[in-house]
Amino acid sequence: MRFPLLFSVLLATSLHAGPVAAQQTPSPENAQVYFIWPHDGTVINGGKFWVRMGLRNMGIAPKGTAVPNTGHHHLLIDTDPPPLTEPIPNDRNHLHFGAGETEARVELPPGKHTLQLLLGDKDHMPHNPPVMSKKITVTVK
Repeated sequence: MRFPLLFSVLLATSLHAGPVAAQQTPSPENAQVYFIWPHDGTVINGGKFWVRMGLRNMGIAPKGTAVPNTGHHHLLIDTDPPPLTEPIPNDRNHLHFGAGETEARVELPPGKHTLQLLLGDKDHMPHNPPVMSKKITVTVK
């Protein structure tokens, strides 16, 4: 029978090929994501506050929506950007706003925290080139 041999060859070939890189969605060169509020250096009394996110030269669309030049916000808290060729993680340091939110109520413990915005495409992949804000610092009292 040739099928077991064919299956073995296909299996060996697929294992040898390595992982398949995800396709990145292009973004316009002039796209910009930014914080409307808070600003860099803001002191926040109490742990709950609103984060307001802005975007220029692109549009907001919920996850799963395949429309050119759109994406949705991800808030990076106290972390560096993830690998820009992989999907953005979803954990306490990487908040996803896949419904297309442009503002969110966030709660952080007292202390200094860094915040950064990263736009993701329909599959939570960073665009190419990435649409990422400057990292800001806030202090929660």
